[in-house]
Amino acid sequence: MISLEKITWDNWEACINLRVRDDQKPFIASNVYSLAQSYVALLNDRQPPMTYAICLGKTVIGFAMAYRETARESRFSEDSYVICRFMIDKDYQGRGYGKMALARLLDKIRAFPLGSADAVYVAYNRSNEAARALYAGFGFIETGIVSYGEMIARLPLAGRNFVKARFKRYANKANTREHQA
Repeated sequence: MISLEKITWDNWEACINLRVRDDQKPFIASNVYSLAQSYVALLNDRQPPMTYAICLGKTVIGFAMAYRETARESRFSEDSYVICRFMIDKDYQGRGYGKMALARLLDKIRAFPLGSADAVYVAYNRSNEAARALYAGFGFIETGIVSYGEMIARLPLAGRNFVKARFKRYANKANTREHQA
């Protein structure tokens, strides 16, 4: 089963050793860079991002990072969460784990661990069709705003049942695959 685990002394090296395919490298920052950003935010009295090891059982297969912005900080003038990193290791792609992990991440965000929000934002390279399809499948709508070559998409945080229903569907598919293997 897919879970999101906080970054610890036991899993941080596995997170930094995750890799994407060569053709995906231009689409994502390294996990080392992401963890360093989180650390710097913590040291500078800022609310650190939520960083997670994406796990299949006890195996780290991906990494996710999100943070919260207030309406005053955000260019969108609303309290929001931003998914700034999301990746699945190349050896685990194409099995539905990304969908299950994103459902888990959105469920965590909807619990408002860093404060309430109106929406979730994500940015992805316009040529990254896999990311576009993944986020659209969860209801993210492209805003038409492109920043640093990346399309920004928004998901309103009303309608919690949508993500829960999606997660159950993906979890059931993955459990079926795991039992067949």
